Amino acid sequence: MKAYLTNTIENKTVSVNLPGSKSESNRLLILKKIYPNISLLNLSNCDDTLTLRKAIEEKNQIVDVHHAGTAMRFLTAFFASKKDVEFTLTGSKRMQERPIKILVDTLRAIGADISYIKNNGFPPLKIKGKELISNSISIDANISSQYISALMLIAPSLNKGLKITLRNNITSIPYIKMTLELLSRIGVFCSLTDNIIEIASTKKINDIKVNIESDWSSASYYYSLVALSDHLEITLKTFRKDSIQGDSKVVDVYKKLGVETIFNETANSITLKKNGKKVNNFLKLNLIETPDIAQTIAVTCFGLGISCELMGLKTLKIKETDRLLALKIELQKLGAEITITDKSLRLKPTKTIAKNIVIETYQDHRMAMSFAPLYLKVPIIINNPNVVSKSYKTFWEDLQKIGSKLLIK
Repeated sequence: MKAYLTNTIENKTVSVNLPGSKSESNRLLILKKIYPNISLLNLSNCDDTLTLRKAIEEKNQIVDVHHAGTAMRFLTAFFASKKDVEFTLTGSKRMQERPIKILVDTLRAIGADISYIKNNGFPPLKIKGKELISNSISIDANISSQYISALMLIAPSLNKGLKITLRNNITSIPYIKMTLELLSRIGVFCSLTDNIIEIASTKKINDIKVNIESDWSSASYYYSLVALSDHLEITLKTFRKDSIQGDSKVVDVYKKLGVETIFNETANSITLKKNGKKVNNFLKLNLIETPDIAQTIAVTCFGLGISCELMGLKTLKIKETDRLLALKIELQKLGAEITITDKSLRLKPTKTIAKNIVIETYQDHRMAMSFAPLYLKVPIIINNPNVVSKSYKTFWEDLQKIGSKLLIK
C-alpha cells in the first residue's frame, strides 16, 4: 500500500485536533494500574498506547507488544514488580533486536527474576513477578531514558520506595522530568537532585482527574508544513505553554525556520504561522534531549534548501529502525547530499528535489510523517502509510484538511 501526495490549492487557515501525548498516556496507564482512582482524559488512541493498555490487563502468560518499545520497557519493570505473576514478554522481529540488558540488569539488582528466552540482552523475556526488596540502585543514564522512567513508575508501589543513582550523562532528561511531574501531580513525593532520583513509597493517593496534553511530537509535522508553505496558518488544540513534554522545544527550533507560535491560553491551543523573517542558510542543533523531532527537522531543512548539522542523535540507531541510516537513504533518493555518524547528521543545501520518489518507512511511523510535508514542494509517495497508526492514527485524514491531494492504494 502507498500514499500518493500532491499539492493542490493549500487552505490558508486550518484547525486540527491532535491526539493526546503518547508519552504521557503510556506513563499514566502504568500509574492508573497501580492507583485505579486516577481518571484519564484525552488518552492517546495510537497503536502503542492501545497495545500497552491491552497488555497491562492481559491474563494470558504470553504478552506480545509488537513494535511498541515503550510498552516493552515499562511492562518489563511493571511485571517484575507484581508478586506471583509469570509472563513471557515478546515483540516483533525488530523488537527482538532492540537491547534491554541495562534495564534487566538493574531490575535484577533489586531482586527481579527475569531471564532471556533467546538471545542474551534482548527480548523475549521470561518474567516471574515478585516483591522487590532493595530500595537503592544505580543505572547508566546515557542510553535510553525509558529504562529510567520504567523504574520510576513502579517505585511508589515498592514497600521502601526507590533511590536511583544515574551514572554518566543523562540522555533525554525531559522525559525523566515528565515522569517526575506526573508522579508529583498524582500525589507521589519525588525529587531529582544532581544525578539522584528519590521516590517515596505511596500506598494510596487521592482521587484525581488528569487531562493529557496533545502530543508535541505530532505537532512537529505541522510546524514542518507551515515552514514549507507560502502562507499556511494552523491552529492545534489542547496545547499548553507550560508543557511537560520535551518536544515542546519545537517552538524554539522552528522559530529559526520561519514559524511563529501564538499561544491561545484561554482556548488551550496554539496557532502556527509564517513569521516573515528570512531563514538562515545553516541550522546547527544538539537534539540530545529531543531526538524524536530530528527526522522532521532534517526533512524541513532539505525542503527549504538549507544546510543543517544535527547532533546528539545516538539513540536514533536503536529505535523502530536505524533512523540515521534510514534518513540518509531516503533523503539521498530525493537528491540530498547527506553524511551521518553514529550520533549526528550533516545535510548540505540542494537546489532541486526529485519528484514522485517512493519513500520507504521501515516500519517507522516517524519516517512516514516527517517526509509527508514535502508534498508542498514536489509530488511524493509514502510506502506503507498505515505505519502512522503507531502514534497518530488520523494523520492522513488530518493532512487532507490542509489541501493535499491524497490517494492511498
